[in-house]
Amino acid sequence: MKILVLNGGSSSFKCWFQDMPDGKPWSARADWKTPAPPQDLLGPLIQSLWQGEARAIESPAEIDVVGHRIVHGGPKYRRSVVITPEVRAAIVEQAEFAPAHNRLQLAAIETVDRVIGTGVRQVAVFDTGFHATLEPAAYVYPGPYEWLDRGIRRYGFHGISVQYSTGRAAGLLHVPKDSSRLIVCHLGNGASVTAVANGKSVDTSMGFTPLEGLMMGTRSGSIDPSILVYLIRHEGYSADRMDEILNRKSGLAGVSGISGDMREILEAIEKGNQRGNQRARLAYDIYAHRLTREIGAMLAVLGGVDALVFTGGIGENCAPLRAAVCGQLAFLGLKLDPAKNARPELDQNIAADGSSVQVLVIRADEDSEIARECQRLRSTPPSRE
Repeated sequence: MKILVLNGGSSSFKCWFQDMPDGKPWSARADWKTPAPPQDLLGPLIQSLWQGEARAIESPAEIDVVGHRIVHGGPKYRRSVVITPEVRAAIVEQAEFAPAHNRLQLAAIETVDRVIGTGVRQVAVFDTGFHATLEPAAYVYPGPYEWLDRGIRRYGFHGISVQYSTGRAAGLLHVPKDSSRLIVCHLGNGASVTAVANGKSVDTSMGFTPLEGLMMGTRSGSIDPSILVYLIRHEGYSADRMDEILNRKSGLAGVSGISGDMREILEAIEKGNQRGNQRARLAYDIYAHRLTREIGAMLAVLGGVDALVFTGGIGENCAPLRAAVCGQLAFLGLKLDPAKNARPELDQNIAADGSSVQVLVIRADEDSEIARECQRLRSTPPSRE
């Protein structure tokens, strides 16, 4: 089954293709810094699958299905679905809550219509879907109950990545997927922590939008809501300005004044004790502290943990952060292997022999997980537009 996966983010867009299950994967990627969705890039990027020297197929007619990562499915779409006009409308409706992603992903769906054709089946795989197993105690906010009737609740995100990591962790631990307690830390420009019990999400740090929870690259994560009330009353902040600050001018970038990229934060720390570098150290320390605190919360929710999972760009590559966090969890009997932590092979257990908690570094692979969801839905007939 020949599957094309389109995975669009706020600053990049990736095309991934494989003749499932054993074909050689092909991928192409475009990055940008402009705030507007660069729709003009999507068509040529997709067409590179069958045009040019790096092409993997001879014609778009060979593509059986196109899978899309959709960040927010709202209250209605909690599982992957074949895309219909109704599904497209729902993606538009949820764009306000994931504006950097849903609009771009809708543009990708429309680009497929244009460059591949409306006859190909398209599938929406929702980042919120894996968290459909949350119980009301975990997803209902303690505000007026009427909020819930308006769809204001915790949804959780990074679900595709967590779903993949859950399955991969079971393989590394040599246990069934539904038999472990995992804490999955997806740490990239966006970051979240999820408690997984017996293969199901039971709590997660992100909420109504991807802003809640951990400190991130440019997002604040959770803060006292009264700060927002104060700024509105005394500084005249508008909703748009608040959104800009909380989503794009906070987090590592906001505290350090240098960058939202953890690599640049660590480089600044290594340069010495200049004032800017001291702010970089503060940003790193806050990040590590809040990550440790969130892991502790998930530990309590689970009543213990079998394995701690690090994935995403920071999770996979930041050895000092893993060491700092795991050091705080030594009271559990968790022990890292320093050599493995310093240079982990991806998809590896880096816990020391005798550790009571395993520590896994897993390469994030949303693309293959989306492709598997497409395979699962292949018996569903394509929509007729």
